[in-house]
Amino acid sequence: MGANGAPGAVGSSGANGPAGATGATGPVAAAEFGDFYAVMPPNNAATVAPGTAVQFPQNGSTSGEITRTGASTFLLPNIATYSVSFSVPVTEAGQLVLTLNGAELPNTVYGRATGTTPIAGTALIQTTSVNSVLTINNPSSAAAALTITPLAGGPDPDTATLIIEERN
Repeated sequence: MGANGAPGAVGSSGANGPAGATGATGPVAAAEFGDFYAVMPPNNAATVAPGTAVQFPQNGSTSGEITRTGASTFLLPNIATYSVSFSVPVTEAGQLVLTLNGAELPNTVYGRATGTTPIAGTALIQTTSVNSVLTINNPSSAAAALTITPLAGGPDPDTATLIIEERN
């Protein structure tokens, strides 16, 4: 057996193969959202009685048709799943609950027993009719009114925030 010969010249490229199958569709980003807030003072200067909604009368960034219908009511225009996040500084122990079309949603009760932190919550809710109305309430079963804390922690007004995103 003799020695190996020199390598041959590189051949030309072959034809492209067929295209692969299209991959799965990724998750849809939130197309509609609304950011609402209150500044204390002057918004929510009084207490929020049991069964009464917290006011978020200022508009932040919005996209789509999630809008305010009043200082404390918000329109969810589509039959969809919505992500709702809120934070409200309160002076005393208490709870807040989401309501949909006037009905309290028992899986969305958030509260605190003591301390000085805001009451905050995040929930996914599903609407079953167009133009549903959302509020953040002091529960109707609450024993006392809630005081929305003005000037919490310093000389500047404090804010309560509400963010709503459509997730379909």
